[in-house]
Amino acid sequence: MKTAITQMLGMEFPLLAFSHCRDVVVEVTNAGGFGVLGGSSFTPETLEEELSWIDSHVNSRPYGVDIIVAQKLVGKGQHLTSDQLKAMIPDPTKQFVADLMTAHGMQTAVGDVVREEFAIPDAEAGQALLDVAFRHPVKFIAQALGVPPQFMIDRAHAEGVPIGALVGAREHAVKQVAAGVDVLIAQGTEAGGHCGEISTMVLVPEVIEAIGGMVPVLAAGGIVTGRQMAAAIALGAAGAWTGSVWLTTPEAETAEYTKQKMLAATSRDTRRSAGRTGKPSRQLKSDWTEAWATEGAPEPLGMPLQSMISEPALRRADVLAAQGNEGAQQLASYWVGQGVGLMNRSRSCRQTVLDFMEDYVVAVDRINESIED
Repeated sequence: MKTAITQMLGMEFPLLAFSHCRDVVVEVTNAGGFGVLGGSSFTPETLEEELSWIDSHVNSRPYGVDIIVAQKLVGKGQHLTSDQLKAMIPDPTKQFVADLMTAHGMQTAVGDVVREEFAIPDAEAGQALLDVAFRHPVKFIAQALGVPPQFMIDRAHAEGVPIGALVGAREHAVKQVAAGVDVLIAQGTEAGGHCGEISTMVLVPEVIEAIGGMVPVLAAGGIVTGRQMAAAIALGAAGAWTGSVWLTTPEAETAEYTKQKMLAATSRDTRRSAGRTGKPSRQLKSDWTEAWATEGAPEPLGMPLQSMISEPALRRADVLAAQGNEGAQQLASYWVGQGVGLMNRSRSCRQTVLDFMEDYVVAVDRINESIED
């Protein structure tokens, strides 16, 4: 299959798979798609290990890395330590989390709520991760939150590697192209993770018209089947950027109980909430997401403070949910898009790619038949 993105990145099928799991990246890449490793959750040392492992398993096939450098951070530019950030978390917020955990059968003291160490997604961290990425044969760099900082754009171009960025509105797309971004990922509100309020079906053609063909556009948000991918191509996209569909594969990092919740979920079982990172992101609806929306709940904190209280709680819930703790099971959640309603069986990454290909062909044939008729 030939589109602007397959020619730019060198893959066979214009299906990009974002994942925090190296196994997913490798399996999708080897099946003809293009895996993109979410690198910001790693330290430079662990990212080096992950990319070295990927290199040894993809047989020189192309893959990419996503590195987040947040544009809006609490204490940005002040070089605050983890202890200083921890001290900025209000006591009522810590009490709220401790009470929520305790009410769900996970006795928690207020002093145990905050994560002691946290990787702050600032420019310094981004530069260190970028240095590691470019020691490997990566073919694409992506930035998920806002316009990439100039050092990322300049470094990617100096290395001869395209840089892409996610956008959730027309005006964001114009700013990204003006900054020098090579690929836009138009992500609708249906998407898992950080997302805006505009649907994919509206956003993709709006972004394409706004930039007038200056760079390729990938469609993202709720795309979990080949027929949806065909619809995106029909809208003018050069391919599909996907994330949620890989979360229920055997290779994914998703906690096992949460996988089962996703397989049973409908498209209505997600919520766009700031209760996990401090920025609106779509997640599987649970008692955690609902608690932050109740009357009297504290306002979610800015990034990265909210993650410093949410991640310890939710990771503990994952562990206890797998052990049968009912309260933990009610809290368990993870980022996932509205396409979860179509994710009703677990398939390997390779089979998922093959299913995308087959479904895409069937959809295109159906369109061609309607023209002939």
